[in-house]
Amino acid sequence: MACLAILPRRTRSISRYLALAFLYVGLSAILTLMPRMAWAVPSFAIQTGQPCAACHVGALGPQLKPTGRDFKLYGYVASDNKPHFPPLAGLIETSFTHTNSAQPGATPQGFGANDNAALDQVSLFYAGRIFPMLGAFAEVTYDGVNNRISWDKTDIRHSREAKLFGEDMVYGLTLNNSPTVQDLWNSTPAWGFPYSASPIAPRPTASTLIDGKLAMSVVGLGAYTIWNGLLFLELDGYRGFGSDVRNALGMVPGVGADTLDGFAPYWRVALQHEFGDHYVEIGTYGIRAGIYPGGNRTAGHANRITDTAIDANYQWLGDTDNFVSAHATYIRESLALDASRVLASSNPSDTLRTFRADLSYSLDNTYTPTIQYFQTRGSNDAAYWGIANGSPNSEGWIAEIMYVPWGKADSPIHGVNGRISLQYVAYTKFDGSSQGASGHNTLFLNFRALMAFDR
Repeated sequence: MACLAILPRRTRSISRYLALAFLYVGLSAILTLMPRMAWAVPSFAIQTGQPCAACHVGALGPQLKPTGRDFKLYGYVASDNKPHFPPLAGLIETSFTHTNSAQPGATPQGFGANDNAALDQVSLFYAGRIFPMLGAFAEVTYDGVNNRISWDKTDIRHSREAKLFGEDMVYGLTLNNSPTVQDLWNSTPAWGFPYSASPIAPRPTASTLIDGKLAMSVVGLGAYTIWNGLLFLELDGYRGFGSDVRNALGMVPGVGADTLDGFAPYWRVALQHEFGDHYVEIGTYGIRAGIYPGGNRTAGHANRITDTAIDANYQWLGDTDNFVSAHATYIRESLALDASRVLASSNPSDTLRTFRADLSYSLDNTYTPTIQYFQTRGSNDAAYWGIANGSPNSEGWIAEIMYVPWGKADSPIHGVNGRISLQYVAYTKFDGSSQGASGHNTLFLNFRALMAFDR
């Protein structure tokens, strides 16, 4: 469930007007400009004059090369200094999902027990420069599986340059709606592998708070800096939206949704270095938050959740057309269950640990096979996890092949980008049980097309 918050009246009013302003401006601009739209490369590429492959591994996001990380670090404002249409873009994604065993009652409403085709999403987004030192990635999405329109991933950034101890420094501000959506690396949850996953197949029940539970249901303001191209520091603070704002943004949580208690700090520290043809990063990130389970405050206390993570990235930079990438993250969640202990007779405290590691090789910026191992382990607590056997343990492998025909400098088609990917998820354990785990194994065929609206 999304973890949301009840804001003070003044903050709630400001948040509501700010959120509605974002939607109004974005949708008004899109509706005004659509009659003049033309097929073009995605708006970031149009703005910079570079093909998608210049910034993205495999010629399509979200996996970033060093150039792509710099573009994001500097606030999405790098440009070829030519006049361009406002950076509006669109995306459509469709898929087919098959599981080893039928899943009666476990698929979304309107879908069968197996072999489901879906319109996953249609998105419109503002992606690029707003002013010379202010840029944004802001998305509005129609969710074809749940049949609703909502505010999606958003990161608005302002950056500046300076000197510190004689070395270059970049510093800036980020306003975003999901912890880690602003991150530069593909090891953290918002942009980590798998970059697309089935919206229909069942998934393991237990996950950490930072692993998407706050996505799009909070607003955060943070400051970041990178010194000498080496040391990255960031500190953000998040508050949850009230129910009226959530409804306006399409983030309808339903009855019994968790709510965020007050202010949740997020931190990020990373060291990065290039040596020869190799790039490495190692870092830590995390969040601490109070959560009212099901929005119920009658216990007089909130659960206190602290997620602390480490991550690492490696890239081989020796060939502009062929690229090796590896990412890993380990998240440890500590849960002080002061509310759930009273309300549901859970353990007084639990832990949950998640590990993921993936390796990919992009051949000719066109074919990108990837393999990932994932594992979740935690305390046995049926009342808290909502799993009959009490165990949140799940693990398995993901194998994927992605094909991107365009997005390169020599592509014969310069007006559209897209990808076709085939993914297989194999579970060795699912919600604490090895028996029957393979029944959840998922074959996922996905098609994604992107375009930008340019004059």
